Amino acid sequence: MKLYRLWLEDPYFDETIRQELVSIGERKEIEDRFYRYLEFGTGGLRGLIGAGTNRINRYTVRHATQGLSNYIHSFGPAAAARGVVIAYDSRQCSREFALEAALTLNTNGILAYLWDSLRPTPMLSFAVRELGTIAGIVITASHNPPEYNGYKVYWEDGGQIPPERAAAIQAAIRAIEDITKIHPMPEEEARAKGFLKPVPPEIDRKYYDRLLGLVTTTPEQRAACRILYTPLHGTGNIPVRTVLTEAGYPVTVVKEQEHPDPNFSTVKCPNPEEPEVFQLALRIAAEEQSDVILATDPDADRLGVMVRDRNGNYRLLNGNQVGAILVDFILSTRKAKGTLPPNGAVIKTIATSYMIEPLCREYGVELLNTHTGFKFIGDKIREFEETGTHTFLFGYEESYGYLGATFVRDKDAVMAALLVAEAVAYHKAHGRTLYDALQAIWAKCGCFLEDLHSVTLPGKEGQVQIAAIMEQLRREPPTSFGGIPVAYIDDYQVGVGLEVATGREYPLELGKANVLHFRFADRGFVMVRPSGTEPKLKIYFSVTGKNETDAHRRLEAVKADALRMMNLPVVNRP
Repeated sequence: MKLYRLWLEDPYFDETIRQELVSIGERKEIEDRFYRYLEFGTGGLRGLIGAGTNRINRYTVRHATQGLSNYIHSFGPAAAARGVVIAYDSRQCSREFALEAALTLNTNGILAYLWDSLRPTPMLSFAVRELGTIAGIVITASHNPPEYNGYKVYWEDGGQIPPERAAAIQAAIRAIEDITKIHPMPEEEARAKGFLKPVPPEIDRKYYDRLLGLVTTTPEQRAACRILYTPLHGTGNIPVRTVLTEAGYPVTVVKEQEHPDPNFSTVKCPNPEEPEVFQLALRIAAEEQSDVILATDPDADRLGVMVRDRNGNYRLLNGNQVGAILVDFILSTRKAKGTLPPNGAVIKTIATSYMIEPLCREYGVELLNTHTGFKFIGDKIREFEETGTHTFLFGYEESYGYLGATFVRDKDAVMAALLVAEAVAYHKAHGRTLYDALQAIWAKCGCFLEDLHSVTLPGKEGQVQIAAIMEQLRREPPTSFGGIPVAYIDDYQVGVGLEVATGREYPLELGKANVLHFRFADRGFVMVRPSGTEPKLKIYFSVTGKNETDAHRRLEAVKADALRMMNLPVVNRP
């Protein structure tokens, strides 16, 4: 209530904020807005747009940026002089929050580069490396509903900040005692003093040229493809179409979803993981007989893919399947050309299917796991560069994130769109669809099917419920799911795994995190973790079967059993 009255009465806060707070009638709503400061985690900030410390608004953006500024100054004046580059997406208030961040950096004597229009998150990662800045900021809430926005921080290697650095920035934010003392520099003054600069236009061109360098198919193969693309009202429209067109791919765009729209008016949620976002595209694809439908989320770091099968039907591939197809395509073509390095590595997260394990073994490539979150894949690339132990070939996570080159250090849907188009062109030239390619991988590696069940549990009560579910699973760990015995239980919070049959304990190589991983003997699993950026509990499922029908049956049985154990509603997907 003290914070509520401060925001309501102090002249530091603008009239719009006061009017919003006055309109709140329920004490529970006041508590939800002010019971904490919006958490700055490894994904930065993400929350509902609105007034309050537990919301994202110009004042919480200033607060976070002041903490980041203080942290940057701890590295000395050279770090401040290198500056920070800032990008933003098509969401409500994104441009405003980006400018607030830039001018708050400026008032702290830190140079800021700011794009004058929308750019995807991966272009921000690229720009950090190209400009040599100490850090980067992107204003986005990724694929969240329209009422959300967020603030992600990148470090000098172009990757999202890892947990240790996020904790240090969080400590710097918490050390700020009075946010009303934070006053961004006036924009005109910042530009006149050279603290606020536009991102040089050649950055875009360099990014496109690096992407075009990944093309390996022939012009004839590319011209024979029919690609349908939707940016889902986000940042992907110009970069994705630019790269595909310059590569020689014929591209049709879904006009109703082409232009930026902060309300994402044609979809419930701009998430390419959801089948309903493809409804408009499917009508066009049926007429044009498109080989593939591509969809990017608002900040164009995630790519959704629907492929046409031999019967003319379109199938939505999940992130595990797209990743496996790209791994197979990259490894097989590089081996054929003699460019597969002896120390090659593919990286995936522990939430991602083990389907590609036999593929990597076949090609003599090491498969490495990281914690969930692409920042850990980016950190592995940095480690490879420092140690020389491996050559990065590909990295991906089940949540539709892919990376096939190191000039970007985060998942890149622009790059992924090009790589998927390349795979389509390659397989089409050999008389196959992408779905045929997936079935060939299943025949070789086992038929894997996966799903993710996210349960939204907002507010203080939701955090308590999530903690209770995790505690229950640790206190009484399941011994089977859907009749499939659990062979191993990996508890990353304590850093110890258990072989169920023998009782043998073993240390877990990855760092500690609030994650429970129940693994089956056949490489399937159930994994449970609280989201790091949203008020959600996430449950990941991966099963194998004799064929697709059998795998689907087993998947539904495992899901139903797991959700019953956690007293959560069972939702079956077709």
